[in-house]
Amino acid sequence: MLKKVLPLRIGVGVVVLNGKNQIFVGKRKDNPIEKWQMPQGGVEKNENYLNAMKRELYEETNIKSIEILKEFDEWMEYELPKNLLGLIWKGKFRGQKQKWFVVRFTGNNNEINVNTKHPEFIEWKWIEMDELPDVIVDFKINIYKKILVKLKKFMN
Repeated sequence: MLKKVLPLRIGVGVVVLNGKNQIFVGKRKDNPIEKWQMPQGGVEKNENYLNAMKRELYEETNIKSIEILKEFDEWMEYELPKNLLGLIWKGKFRGQKQKWFVVRFTGNNNEINVNTKHPEFIEWKWIEMDELPDVIVDFKINIYKKILVKLKKFMN
């Protein structure tokens, strides 16, 4: 008997840079360990990736003041660890296939508010680029390392 393989969820992610080229990260509400991530989320039916990124960013952080710097060509994928399979996204997906964007935050920090209608983060901070792999959940580390390489190439 063939075992049904769950599909990947189509999503977007966003690297938010401040004026010092530090990266926005939020501490996930549903992850009790000290792990952070960049804003990301699913693409809704008939939604383009740019609009999905703006919507997700606003829903998770209240950020609207941005300048779009880059959309990475390559899709990034991650698989959920076995202990999370069936728990996240109502058990419909095994991971995510994401389109990533880089934006410059052009507002003031008081615009940022993670206490949103459906909060995903309990706190947020700006970190240096090289700190990124050290703060992320293990199963997303490969995506974050790839993003960091692309980001550094783009910034130079």
